[in-house]
Amino acid sequence: MTLPSEIPVTTSVRPSACPGLLRIVQALDGGICRVKLAGGSITALQALAVADVSQRYASGVIEATNRGNLQIRGVGAQHAALISPLLAAGLGPATAASDDVRNLMLSPGAGIDRDLLVDTWPLARQILASLESTPRFAELSAKFAVQLDGGEALAMLEHHHDLWLSAFDQNGQTLLAFGLAGCPAHNRALAAVPIEHGHELVLAVLTLFLDVARPEQIRMRHLLKELPVEAFMAQLAQRLRMPLVALSTWQREPGAASLHIGTYPQRETGRVYIGAVPPLGRLSADMLEGLAQLAREYGDGTLRFTPWQSVLLPNMRAADAPTVTHQLHALGLLCDAASPLAHLIACTGSSACVKGLADTKQDARQLAASLSQPLNIHLTGCLRSCAAAHVAPVTLLAVAPGHYDLYLRAPEQPGFGVLCGRNLTIEAAGAWLESRQRSNTDD
Repeated sequence: MTLPSEIPVTTSVRPSACPGLLRIVQALDGGICRVKLAGGSITALQALAVADVSQRYASGVIEATNRGNLQIRGVGAQHAALISPLLAAGLGPATAASDDVRNLMLSPGAGIDRDLLVDTWPLARQILASLESTPRFAELSAKFAVQLDGGEALAMLEHHHDLWLSAFDQNGQTLLAFGLAGCPAHNRALAAVPIEHGHELVLAVLTLFLDVARPEQIRMRHLLKELPVEAFMAQLAQRLRMPLVALSTWQREPGAASLHIGTYPQRETGRVYIGAVPPLGRLSADMLEGLAQLAREYGDGTLRFTPWQSVLLPNMRAADAPTVTHQLHALGLLCDAASPLAHLIACTGSSACVKGLADTKQDARQLAASLSQPLNIHLTGCLRSCAAAHVAPVTLLAVAPGHYDLYLRAPEQPGFGVLCGRNLTIEAAGAWLESRQRSNTDD
């Protein structure tokens, strides 16, 4: 891999303003460097490298993203000095052009979840290798994303993806159901393939998209507004060596709530994973160093970041769980699903984003302190909704400093859902939500 200062400048077919490892994007608080993690997984040594450069060349603030990646905030002028150690740690792409396309999201419990039907890691590694080694895939947008789930209970099923794949068993055979421009929780699968043909399917879908989409059509949903999905599927079938398996009644079983917070048994007897939430998705360098040390001392030397902006410590001995949990609390992470703050997400807000209309991080902390029960709430500083890749049950949309419009999710409503309150102070929003929860409990 060439060093950052030597990377040739290329013109992308679908250029992006999203941060990457090799493309640091400016914000009010400095540059943002996004470190993409294969399946959300990072070794302890790699985590230490991220923590080190964040202190040396940035603000020391690290964010867990809603796609299971990390981003370093407050990057100063020494971009090459920050990037080079990350490349040396193995956190970079195989080629400079392939940094943007490493967008494959796995279930955080891949390979260890007690309910999984198949370990998706072997297929995931195949897909990631092809994404990085196929020059044409560099034409994909940095936002184009694929999801692969192996039937785990711990799985994010609401994030929309350009292509999603979900394992299920039928007559003793493991198949991959798949859909386009949607998610397993809300959209029907279009067809299925035997899992051994999953790699071929992914490559065929991506190649077909590039063949028929115009450059301005950066996402699958943009293409399908113009090209009927039936036409896309007909062309796809012609490109595959095996026939597609028709589906009529298959539906992905929902995952269990809050399995990313707390201690849960794995498939292997006597082993557990421990899920912890950095408040509002933010870690300090000290937090990340502490997590790395716990992973090395008690686990298998790896961490897994999740789409809930949390982190798992896998392959822990069950007997060590109380000790590790105590140390996670000491680091400032949340390990109790009953904590309201563990269920709140917020964008960076006006303190670091020019588009933010309110200090969402501070307001979220104030809101959490006023809630007696946990509730999944998303605070966003503007309509872009950067912190959430799906519609939360409750959305607070900033309209002015400390003031929000309040929405409740409704399947029949577009956008954030039903508008239930306008221009509410954070105190008023908290009181409204508390009153509603009491009413629902009483009913």
